[in-house]
This record gives sequence, structure tokens and C-alpha cells, in this order.
Amino acid sequence: MRQLRRTMLYVPGNNAGMIKDAGIYKADSLMFDLEDSVSVNEKDSARFLVFQALTSLSYPGKELVVRINDPHTETGREDLEAIVPIGKVVIRLPKTETAQDVRDCEAMIAAIEKKAGLPAFSTRIMAAVESAAGVLNAKEIALASKRLTAVAIGAEDYVTDLKTNRSPDGIELLFGRSMVLLAARNAGIDAIDSVFSDVNNEEGLRKETMLIKQLGFDGKSIINPRQIKIVHEVFTPTEKEIRRALAVLEAIREAEQKGSGVISLNGKMVDKPVVTRAEYVLDLARAAGIALEEEGR
Repeated sequence: MRQLRRTMLYVPGNNAGMIKDAGIYKADSLMFDLEDSVSVNEKDSARFLVFQALTSLSYPGKELVVRINDPHTETGREDLEAIVPIGKVVIRLPKTETAQDVRDCEAMIAAIEKKAGLPAFSTRIMAAVESAAGVLNAKEIALASKRLTAVAIGAEDYVTDLKTNRSPDGIELLFGRSMVLLAARNAGIDAIDSVFSDVNNEEGLRKETMLIKQLGFDGKSIINPRQIKIVHEVFTPTEKEIRRALAVLEAIREAEQKGSGVISLNGKMVDKPVVTRAEYVLDLARAAGIALEEEGR
């Protein structure tokens, strides 16, 4: 089963209680934040707190991500020096504007891995695009490193850079979202949407999640555990989608049994993109706890 990123829960690096409890929530990814949610005078203590948590606590089944500070700063370099040797954490690079930003971060990570005696590519990277420059360079950013697993859009900083603000229909984000999504798909990696900051507006969250799912995003960053259930519900495939996906896989099995290189379903040829989509639908169904017919055989 592929790594799903339907939900990526922000965990402030200076919040000991939330760090301790993060594993009990059902988010696919946990993102421990050392950047914007941590004040300047708390950077060192937050880094130590996150390090201790990631080396002593268990977060079973979760993808572990740490958003560092700008690696071109001393604080960001110290973040990398502390986190990379753990060897199981994805680094989220904030405010990425160019492919060189990714390459610079990759070079620092590679040097730390070597120093720590870790295998190359132990540490992966996510790039967050949060400005007009980043959006316009999204294609190059997404292709900048084989370590990249996803590109995310940070809407709050992006709309500020555009000299506007977020609206209920999100029209100001459509171009930016589309650029990030296309860049991710072109590079064969995931696309993660921004947070929905109004925690009490559940209908607004559901509507926005339906929009970004329709666009093609793999998931959404979230700031409160209460948002997890809603986002997961939106990403759960319908019964019709599941039946279709199971039929595609059954057609593959039948073709293999017949020794046929041609796969067809209801008179239509089934090609690789259709198979990939079917497998993804079933992964989403399993993640939602839906029992599949094929697995009961």
C-alpha cells in the first residue's frame, strides 16, 4: 500500500502536550513544526523537544515530517543537524522559491547523513511553495531532487504575496494550486494542499477539501485534529468507485490466467493509468477501513 497523505497534521514544536498525543490521532502524516509556529526565543527548546519525541516516542503507522527553518540560516542548519541523524524523518523545506533552494538543502542533508553513517537517501524532502516566485518555478522545484516526495502549497503566505486574501471560493488560489499540482504530477510525486484555518467552519472545510480532491490533490495540511475526520470522509471512495476498481483488478487477473497481454473491461481496453487509478482507489478504501471483496477470498 502506498504512503497516503490525505491529512498532514501540524504539530507545533513547542507544544509538549500535542507532541505527546499526536500519535493517537488518525492523520496519515504528522508534521512537527519548528518554523512559523515557534517564536524566535523558543527555537532551541522546540528543536530539543521534537528531537526527544522522535527518538523516544512511538508514532505507529504515521509518516513523520519536520518543518525546519530556512536552511540558509543558522537556525535552519541546526534543525537539520539535529533531525537528519534520526534517520526516519521527512524534511519539509519552507518557502521554497527555486530549484536551487531544494538542491542546497539536499546537499546539507547528504553531508549530515554521511557524517552520521546513514545510508544515502535515508532522509526525504517535501518542498512548500509559498510565494509567486515559488509557484512560477514549481515545475523546476518538483524536479530538483530525487529525495522529493511531495510539493505543498502554503496559501497564507502566497495570497499575501499576491496582495490579496483568501476568499470562500478560493478563486485567488486556483492558479497557484494548479501549478503546484501539475508540477507534482509531472515529477511523479504527491501534491499537498494548504491548511483551512477556520477550525469551527466544518462545512467550509468540507467544501474546500472536495474542491482540492476534484483538482487532483493527494491530501491536505490541517491544524486541528477535529479536521481529520472530515478530510478523510471526502477522500473515501464511493461504493461505485470501489466496485469499478475491483472490476479492473479482476480483469487483470483474468487476462493473466489466459496469458493475454490485452486487458479489457466491458469491451474497453484497460491501460496502465486506469490500473494505477484503481489501485489508488482501493488504497483509499483500505485506509478508510472498508473491507474489500477481493481480500475476503
